[in-house]
Amino acid sequence: MANASALDTLIDLAQRESDACAKRLGAALKAVDEGEQKLQMLLGYRDDYANRLDAAQMAGITPFAYQNFVAFLGKLEQAIDGQREVLKHAHVKADMEKKGWQESERKRLSYRTLNERAAAEALAIENKRDQKMMDDHAARTVRARR
Repeated sequence: MANASALDTLIDLAQRESDACAKRLGAALKAVDEGEQKLQMLLGYRDDYANRLDAAQMAGITPFAYQNFVAFLGKLEQAIDGQREVLKHAHVKADMEKKGWQESERKRLSYRTLNERAAAEALAIENKRDQKMMDDHAARTVRARR
């Protein structure tokens, strides 16, 4: 039964590793979601500001105000590009964490399968022993009656 205890320890460690990987995966997926939300927000700001520029040009705008609009739109574009880069890295990290979690789950399930096989073998051995004892008892009973 010492082997079963070692297997139980491996299963417990694998479960802890899988839980830790799942937690990291959850955090990575949350970062992706937050990054996407921030990108959408920046895109919305840019579109809104571009619409304001269009409206200001229709109404008449000074060259200085036009420069300010264009400069701000340029900064928004830089922020959008930067956020796209952040989002790209967040996706890479999430993919990496997903692979790590899948690998830890495979390991955990393989240990569980080994444990179930060991339990089934132990049960089969016990059933054989019980059957042999019943057969021996039945044989002694038949010999005793003769």
